[in-house]
Amino acid sequence: MAADDRLRTSTAPRGLSEAPGPDELARRLRDAHRRVRALALPPVDKERIARRFVAICDLAKRDLGHAAARLDLLLADLAAASAVPSRAPETPSPPRPRPVSDTPRERNITQGD
Repeated sequence: MAADDRLRTSTAPRGLSEAPGPDELARRLRDAHRRVRALALPPVDKERIARRFVAICDLAKRDLGHAAARLDLLLADLAAASAVPSRAPETPSPPRPRPVSDTPRERNITQGD
């Protein structure tokens, strides 16, 4: 049995004042983790969002309702971040050609070491 078998389908819709069940929150946390991992942001921004996600996971151990509210805000921020066109990742420059040396390498190796 896979670890997420119970998390494949969403539970019944909840009202605004109800706290989500642990399975529903676990499904949403899993989805948020996948979205954070797939972000195309500079490493500093991605790390900040990942730390925020970890704080929400830690909070979920103590208070499901508060964790769900913070997760809603994180998901809204992720949606806004993915809607904004991100900077194109810098393509690495082609490797520089090696300088041509007029001295053969064999002469630079000391003998007897």
